[in-house]
Amino acid sequence: MPDDLRHFIRAKHHPARAVACPHCDAHEHQPCTTPAGRRRMPAPHPQRISAWARTSACCPACQVEPGIECHLDGWPLHDGAVHPQRQTEAERSLT
Repeated sequence: MPDDLRHFIRAKHHPARAVACPHCDAHEHQPCTTPAGRRRMPAPHPQRISAWARTSACCPACQVEPGIECHLDGWPLHDGAVHPQRQTEAERSLT
C-alpha cells in the first residue's frame, strides 16, 4: 500500500510518524516516547516533524530538494531543523 494512502487510513496520526524519530529513536509508524521510554507522547517531537518535512518537501526559503538539509548562508541549520516555510509546504502537500 502506498505510504500516502496508509496515512489517511491511520486517522488522527501525524504524518511525521512515517519517519523514525531522531530524538527518542521511535521507529517508523510508532509514537514518540519520553527519553526513558516509559510514556508515549501525544504528539511527535519537533525533531521528528523536521525530519518528515525534510524528506517530503522542497524548501521555498533556501531552494533545496527533499532529502537535503535546509541551510542559512551555506551552513546547515542547528540540530537538523527546517525553515518554517518547508514545514508549511510539507503540510500543504498532504491536501
